[in-house]
Amino acid sequence: MFLWGTATAAYQIEGATGEDGRGASVWDTFSHEPGRTRGGQTGDVACDHYHRWPEDVALMAGLGVNAYRFSIAWPRVLPQGSGQVNAPGLDFYDRLVDALLAEGIQPVPTLFHWDLPQALEERGGWLDRDVCALFADYAAVVAGRLADRVPLWITLNEPFVHMAYGYAMGLHAPGRTLMTGALPAAHHQLLAHGLAVQALRAAGARQVALTNNCTPVWPASREEADVRAADAYDVLHNRLFNDPVLLGEYPDLSAYTPDLGFVRDGDLKTIAAPLDALGVNYYNPTRIAAPTGDGLPFDDAGVTGFPTTAFGWPVVPDGLRELLTGLKARYGAALPPIMITENGCSQEDTPAADGTIDDAARVDFLDRHIAAMRRAMAEGVDVRGYFVWSLLDNFEWAEGYDQRFGLVHVDFETQRRTPKRSYHWFARFLKDQNTDT
Repeated sequence: MFLWGTATAAYQIEGATGEDGRGASVWDTFSHEPGRTRGGQTGDVACDHYHRWPEDVALMAGLGVNAYRFSIAWPRVLPQGSGQVNAPGLDFYDRLVDALLAEGIQPVPTLFHWDLPQALEERGGWLDRDVCALFADYAAVVAGRLADRVPLWITLNEPFVHMAYGYAMGLHAPGRTLMTGALPAAHHQLLAHGLAVQALRAAGARQVALTNNCTPVWPASREEADVRAADAYDVLHNRLFNDPVLLGEYPDLSAYTPDLGFVRDGDLKTIAAPLDALGVNYYNPTRIAAPTGDGLPFDDAGVTGFPTTAFGWPVVPDGLRELLTGLKARYGAALPPIMITENGCSQEDTPAADGTIDDAARVDFLDRHIAAMRRAMAEGVDVRGYFVWSLLDNFEWAEGYDQRFGLVHVDFETQRRTPKRSYHWFARFLKDQNTDT
């Protein structure tokens, strides 16, 4: 069965950050520090999904999706990151899973979507190797409760983005600015993934995946220097997180670090545990030029000549086809089936006088990207699912509530949900689909 779904993340929608025993996450700390987020906005309330989840499940049922990708908040289950389990937190996800199944919607939980328990950050966060084993322990706790009803699990969401924005550039929580010194955070996330795969399977999980943010990388010109720079960026963004998982080895990282002393014997074997699917999040290609100064071995030249989203991201649907066929060409038989675990766009969705939201640009975006995915499938790429980001307008990390990605508009003052034109379009689209697509 092809999975047609939508997706969210815990810190972006749940709210209730101080309720029912939940511990603090790095995003609670980061968002409350002055100057970290747009307008000082936080996820304290977000979409209040923790209290309004029945309404949100009903919206999904009305949409007609057969799968829902959500994330579980590590600090809601284990407030200190390890030790005592917080029963009310685990109970919340238990109720959500049962409600989804009652509507014929397959739950697809992600165990880590950037909300590391603050207690573990104070130990070093993803720079601390011990956190890897604690993540596997957390995976075992959650799967011990839910694996009897949840067939497909995702360990991590976008470890590249978490490393680059959270540890290298300081744009996301935990706000560190280590630049290439952030590479151990990449390795430790991947090692945690591998250990979690073992823990999930031991707890009865039938299928396990990892979600990577991937981008086609275009050199700014055919000049050798630009081509080399593009290759260096491809290594950092794509291959650093795909090669160890699929091939059991790191690409050449000499442009970024003189050695990989943080990699120990046996780590790569653990990281390369067989997967049932690779989650791919796609938003846009990246255009890279040779560096003009000291620092990283590339410059982001920007993709021009295409329409853009409200975020300023270029809209390039065929980039998805290029990405998928490129993964197949690079990894061949080592590539498991692919799930498009995020694809969507932010738009300036202003309600009309009658309360409707005519987000025609989002309809066009989704229609063209689904067509590009199908072209890749026609070229032999094994794609098993497509999830729209996102179900709801939500807390968009450092951008606060300024960027709206949802199929459903949220008035953050009243928490009123209003399905947009894209919601109704996707509902009609899904009604027409053969589930064996």
